[in-house]
Amino acid sequence: MRRDAHIEDLLRRLAPQVLGVLVRRYGQFDACEDAVQEALVAAAVGWPEEGVPENPRGWLITVADRRMADQLRSEHARRRREDRVAATASADAALAPAPGDEQSAEHDDTLTLLFLCCHPALSPASQIALTLRAVGGLTTGEIASAFLVPEATMAQRISRAKQRIRATGIPFGMPAEPDRAERLRVVLHVLYLIFNEGYSASSGPDLQRGELTREAIRLTREVHRLLPDDGEVAGLLALMLLTDARRSARTGPDGALIPIAEQDRGRWDRGSIEEGIALVTDALSGTPLGPYQLQAAIAAVHAEAARAEDTDWPQIVALYGVLERISPNPVVTLNHAVAVAMVRGPRAGLGLLETLDGDDRISRHHRLEAVRAHLLEMAGDREAALASYRTAARRSTSLPERRYLETRAARLR
Repeated sequence: MRRDAHIEDLLRRLAPQVLGVLVRRYGQFDACEDAVQEALVAAAVGWPEEGVPENPRGWLITVADRRMADQLRSEHARRRREDRVAATASADAALAPAPGDEQSAEHDDTLTLLFLCCHPALSPASQIALTLRAVGGLTTGEIASAFLVPEATMAQRISRAKQRIRATGIPFGMPAEPDRAERLRVVLHVLYLIFNEGYSASSGPDLQRGELTREAIRLTREVHRLLPDDGEVAGLLALMLLTDARRSARTGPDGALIPIAEQDRGRWDRGSIEEGIALVTDALSGTPLGPYQLQAAIAAVHAEAARAEDTDWPQIVALYGVLERISPNPVVTLNHAVAVAMVRGPRAGLGLLETLDGDDRISRHHRLEAVRAHLLEMAGDREAALASYRTAARRSTSLPERRYLETRAARLR
């Protein structure tokens, strides 16, 4: 079992590298992805019995390349392509490196593949699905299960994303320098969304989906490996590690949500906390300030407090103030309001929440009413808090969060 698990991890890590080689060579994303999947299946079946080859990456590239060449020849025979197209296909095959040449190549196309999957021509939902499929190595069924949609629906979403890439002629390669920073921002945002969906599932019976948080952290580690000097990449990885460190303490034996102030901090993962703090400390001291670094710094302040009452709330308020200036958004304001309430009192936090009531991005979201209810309860306004808890519970699509909000409301009756 342990050997098979090692092979599974190895295949998942190598999959985007192999796909990158084929897409760079043939330029047909969907066909290349199919060929890589066939190679991965062959490895998953054969390697446990025959042993992992000396160069597993080269083995996968060779097998996938043969599958792709066979497919091109089959298409040529079936469709009787024009001589020009056939000549191009032959030229591609002739240019393909021999196995020995490929085994010596160390170029890693993982980041380029991420840029392709997160191209702005694709919808956010397609970017997430394609990233998990092509770069993460998750099966369509695993992605569908994580997002609580039928497998057929997710398959269509991924298929449309591939068709969109083909139809728009998106080239496989790193974007030009002026666009690279913006495209990297999109890549990091997609990884951030994947992590958030895993850490606090937007709907369904479970609060957390570990397969998504683990995959988001793994992929972000890969980006950090490729871009070790980028402060925002380090900041995002630190944020994920510091946040995920609390995972085992966030729910009780019955799956009920436990807020951070009531968690058993002895159950927090100290190894992840130490790694996250080291990452964000280095990033803040040596790179331009960015929103992921600031969020990681806030998470580090929480992680460094041995007890909830030891939390340095004034420092968190200051960090949120900077974050709102460089990356204003309603979720930041929502969290800022909680921190302000802890320092200046609940009425000050409620005043900050009022600025969000007219913001369509969050005015109907259950978390706005949940925070309002919490601050009203702190202020002693039990009747108003009860009403807000009930509203928040009605709006939540996450069963654990809904039960938590209903429990808070029941205490105030």
